[in-house]
Amino acid sequence: MKKGLVLGFVVFAVIGFLCATSAIGADINLAKKSTIEKILKRGELRVGFESGYIPFEMTNKKGEFIGFDMDYGRHLAKSMGVKFVPVNTAWDGIIPALMTDKFDIIMGGMTITQERNLKINFAEPYIVVGQAILLHKKHKNAVLSIKDLNNPKYIVTSRMGTTGEQAIKKFIPKATYKGFEAEAEAAMEVINGKADALIYDLPFVGHQYGSQGKGKTIFLSDPFTYEPLA
Repeated sequence: MKKGLVLGFVVFAVIGFLCATSAIGADINLAKKSTIEKILKRGELRVGFESGYIPFEMTNKKGEFIGFDMDYGRHLAKSMGVKFVPVNTAWDGIIPALMTDKFDIIMGGMTITQERNLKINFAEPYIVVGQAILLHKKHKNAVLSIKDLNNPKYIVTSRMGTTGEQAIKKFIPKATYKGFEAEAEAAMEVINGKADALIYDLPFVGHQYGSQGKGKTIFLSDPFTYEPLA
């Protein structure tokens, strides 16, 4: 019985060792095919984003890409010892572009959602934001929170295909929604008095208020959603 037990243990141990060795080999092969390995081999970190998401990604007068994400990307590339390559991409095609290897990572203030997570992997969030409101000044005392906008008489703007648009449909479905291709256009609609409120990410709304909206709009700065960006 003892011989059989020892023999069985040895056989089990050998099988376990072979399985472990096989797993290690698989891990090594996987590492060789990883995105990081490809970046190091190529000598370039290709970063996908869409310019215009202030203050994260912008284009200056010289045509250079600047902003928080651009600085972050340059620092990341430098720490890896590779060249930083920005790839400006339309937002509605940014995930398909990543999936077809047009670039290595997205650094575009993308909110982590379950729908997106089914297609791509997210890193740990580097900032948490939420949806805020840029309100035309004529509604100073009438609108104090998001729920007050849930009325067809209010024209509410945002950028199409974003969590701002989703928030409007979820929290104020009765409002008259007007979607835009760019968040700057949606903001100007409110600043120029053609719409009543903009619903969008807090950093962008705050920037638009500070740069163009003072005296014309009201910044309701308490976010009504919780959105980690990665």
